[in-house]
Amino acid sequence: MELYLIRHGIAEDKGLGIKDEERSLTKEGRQKTEKVAQKLVKLGLSFDLILTSPLVRARQTADILIAEKLSSQLEKSSHLAHDGQISNWLKEWFEPRNYSQNTQLALVGHEPDLTNWAEILLWGEVKESLVLKKAGMIGIKLPETGSPLGRSQMFWLTPPKYLL
Repeated sequence: MELYLIRHGIAEDKGLGIKDEERSLTKEGRQKTEKVAQKLVKLGLSFDLILTSPLVRARQTADILIAEKLSSQLEKSSHLAHDGQISNWLKEWFEPRNYSQNTQLALVGHEPDLTNWAEILLWGEVKESLVLKKAGMIGIKLPETGSPLGRSQMFWLTPPKYLL
């Protein structure tokens, strides 16, 4: 299985009198995210399912991916909101679904959670060594059997500037 961790696009600044969960993508954030999505389509990428954080900026990013036809299926997961724990997501959402090894699953969320999840999948612990820019993506191949924690392989780490 291939897991794609995608950070939301550029959003409104914190502290503008807007609740964090209601912050939207900026015009620039929408445009860059659309260009990144279009490049992913040109590269032949598609997802069986896009799973998104319920926060507005992540949902808007996921909607752009859907609009560019990177997937036809979109679901929300509270595990992808701030401070979501990968162990909880694996137990409550991932494991019960029994995905095939050919599944390509995109998770749209936030920092530092996505890089923390990636590092736990790769090394079994958070090392604070990966950087995921807004509208950037990490691709991780999960093992065919057993726990993916500390046993997965990274095959993609792309800042958006290389896709624009």
